[in-house]
Amino acid sequence: MTRVVRFHEAGGPEVLKIEDLEVGAPGEGEMRVRIEAIGLNRAEAMFRAGMYLHPPIFPSTNGYEASAIVDAIGPGVSGFSVGEPISVIPALHLNKYGVYADAAIVPAHACVKRPPGLTAVEAAAVWMAYITTWGALIDIANVQKGDAVIITAASSSVGIAAIQMVNYLGGVSIAATRTRAKAEELKRQGAQHVVVTDEEDLAERVMAITNGKGARVVYDPVGGPMLEKLAEATAPMGIIIEYGALSPEPTPYPLFAALGKGLTIRGYTLFEFMPDRKKIEQGADFIYRGFEAKAFKPIVSKVFELADIVEAHRYLESNAQLGKVVVTAKG
Repeated sequence: MTRVVRFHEAGGPEVLKIEDLEVGAPGEGEMRVRIEAIGLNRAEAMFRAGMYLHPPIFPSTNGYEASAIVDAIGPGVSGFSVGEPISVIPALHLNKYGVYADAAIVPAHACVKRPPGLTAVEAAAVWMAYITTWGALIDIANVQKGDAVIITAASSSVGIAAIQMVNYLGGVSIAATRTRAKAEELKRQGAQHVVVTDEEDLAERVMAITNGKGARVVYDPVGGPMLEKLAEATAPMGIIIEYGALSPEPTPYPLFAALGKGLTIRGYTLFEFMPDRKKIEQGADFIYRGFEAKAFKPIVSKVFELADIVEAHRYLESNAQLGKVVVTAKG
């Protein structure tokens, strides 16, 4: 028997329950892994609340990414060995797999070698942030040296990964945050420019930073009314990548800015390329190189134990964190 976090109805963090279950043996293309640490993601909170891309089927597991040790290997799996430290990446379906547990069955295609030199906690803070950002900024937007990139929700783990990646590529990182409280920390995390949107006009600041050109790329998980202001700040023929829906308000389409500037406004989730193992390997290779170059460093905001998964989700939704919320599979 092992501890597994499941929920039997959609709702707030309190619906998450720890249950003792048999994990079983891995099937074709699967592995059983012992979980060391779990990286929490906003997508999982939305899934728990019944507000995600697909509804949960009850009782439902949860959890996209973790650092783990291979415990057993199913038929048809190669390239891994029992006892090997690996990373489970967000390439699985939450109605079938989930890593909120002491041990879990996971598809082998959702596993990669753990980046060397990282602790289990650090490794749990890597993949959703960096591979999501690789897919957006490199595979889609092809960010080049000198490109200005606006990064909203910049204090999130994905936002910090984006700051590091833009800097690594030689671009101009422009972090947007609502309040002054996180501005100095974002500068310490490498943001070349920080715009406090509750105090400053985003479009005016971006135009000043870019000498009137605007940002070629916008990387935004928020949506809502801010999209119109982001469109004002975008350069002609620029691209706005919407990869989330954190705003509780409707998202108006910035028609006149889109027409006048020839903007591309593109919806994106990393799952569009996750079935493609070749793409996963391309993204992973880039991320490994970034860590080898010391350009990437996951930031962990707070660490909880599995017994405190409800409190961990409450903290995740508080917006108090800077970086990743991690849960260790102990306690």
